[in-house]
Amino acid sequence: MRMPLFSRTRRRNPKSRPPDKRAVAAFRATHRPRLRSGISKKRSYRRRVLSASCRHDRLSALTDDLLLLILQRVDTRTALGTATLSKRWACLPRCLGALDFRVSDILPARYYECIRIRGEAAHFPFIVNFDVNRATIERYERRAMRAIVSSINNFLDADDDQDMGGLCPRSVQTLRLQFFVAHCSSSINRLIAKATDSWGVEDLEVSAKSTFWRQDGHRFPHHGLCNNPHKSRLRNLKLAACHIPSLKGFHALSSLVLQDLPESTPTAAYEAIFTLCPQLQTLHLKSCTFNQGVVAVHAPKSKIKQLIMEDCWFGLIKLHTLPMLENLAVVESNVSYNLSSFPYLTHFNIAVRRGILKTRFVRVKNDHDLNEYLGGTSGVTNLIVRFTGYDRWFKPWSPLLFPKLRRLLVADVPSSWDVSWPRLLIEAAPCLESLHIHIAPWEEEPRDDISWQSPEFCHNQLKELVIIGFQGTERQIYFVNFVIKVSMSLQLVFLYKNGYVQDKGHWDWDIVTRQYQWLNEEKVKILNQIADGAPCAATPTQLVLK
Repeated sequence: MRMPLFSRTRRRNPKSRPPDKRAVAAFRATHRPRLRSGISKKRSYRRRVLSASCRHDRLSALTDDLLLLILQRVDTRTALGTATLSKRWACLPRCLGALDFRVSDILPARYYECIRIRGEAAHFPFIVNFDVNRATIERYERRAMRAIVSSINNFLDADDDQDMGGLCPRSVQTLRLQFFVAHCSSSINRLIAKATDSWGVEDLEVSAKSTFWRQDGHRFPHHGLCNNPHKSRLRNLKLAACHIPSLKGFHALSSLVLQDLPESTPTAAYEAIFTLCPQLQTLHLKSCTFNQGVVAVHAPKSKIKQLIMEDCWFGLIKLHTLPMLENLAVVESNVSYNLSSFPYLTHFNIAVRRGILKTRFVRVKNDHDLNEYLGGTSGVTNLIVRFTGYDRWFKPWSPLLFPKLRRLLVADVPSSWDVSWPRLLIEAAPCLESLHIHIAPWEEEPRDDISWQSPEFCHNQLKELVIIGFQGTERQIYFVNFVIKVSMSLQLVFLYKNGYVQDKGHWDWDIVTRQYQWLNEEKVKILNQIADGAPCAATPTQLVLK
């Protein structure tokens, strides 16, 4: 039996041995002076460092530019609070180019927790005391508004005193406000008027939040945002949940965003934007309702170049005359237009959804004419199309024509549709060079196949075909074969199983792919089907299947 090299033994009942008194005495006599001297040296070194740091204020030794960089990276309330440190710091906040007052920065986490609890307890009302929950939410909202109003009033009063004291005038480029709609709107309006008239603000964002129980919009004074709009430098304006003020006289205003406006907003207020602001170049309407009537746009003197209408389903807006329009986006909105009325239109983005109910008892007829949505696009070069729904709701034989179209994206095509329907767009675009198609997964199998006739034309400009969400189904392979067969200059065909479309604004996009490893049997089968369907390609084509 081999014995271990080292044997470890442990006593079951070890007894503590008393220390040797002579050894302890020798240790005390020898090492105690050394320990005392070492500790005293460390303490003296710390005192010297602290005293040196007190004598030399490193933060004050920084230049004003570096201090402003520091203040720009903290919230506005903290930056303004540094004015009480010294006379030098009192002038620094006046040089801040952006001010941001947000009620969301004041609300505690408990406020959002109460809202979440109330939403989750809607199905189990016996768990939560709704009266106590409501009172708690309202109390947090009142406290937050009192705090932000007090901050704004103190800030404005101090600014008036500093102006009378002869300090350098304040110059603010960007002002952002977020608050609850309440009875303290006078302080908000005072700040907006001060910033627009005196500080020369160029970017203004006013976002009014409805309280948890009250849905309303913020109202500006009868004279509008400021007292002297003709002298205003305001260039970009965003209003959320606000009543539209008078914008007449703001000659520098070039970009306007209107979001979640109250339902009581009259149609005349929308129409006045196009007529009374002829210098406006960009207009974005988001989640606006037109319940007061039809908004008719006749603006022959308008200089609007970019128009975005997003999630404006309720009501109707009719576009008749916008002579300088170049970029148009109609996303899930009820809009009537004739694209031939926009002679300079080059970029068009349209998203329409029909038949959102996934049931057999509610069906949408597929008799819509695509000319209602895409007709008259004679000068469009970039086109983004998102037609979705439970069933295909349009006819695939509309007489369309895109004589100048270069880039085309057909996104969110339900996999239950016949994915070959973009063939209609290819035949209508003789100058098309790049075609990107994104197929969205759907619950059911493909159905309602389109009966196409044999192609009798050749496409001489198409060079690239990219399909995201390719599954190798029969109709998908048919479409790939069709494109390869009719395209005389096709060079690249990318078929990706996983990926998505990443929007770059409203008129451009990127294709983001995800790696997928096809089985060898599937890959060989798909490639053989494509080769058999298009055996006589005019030019060598690189096909990538990932």
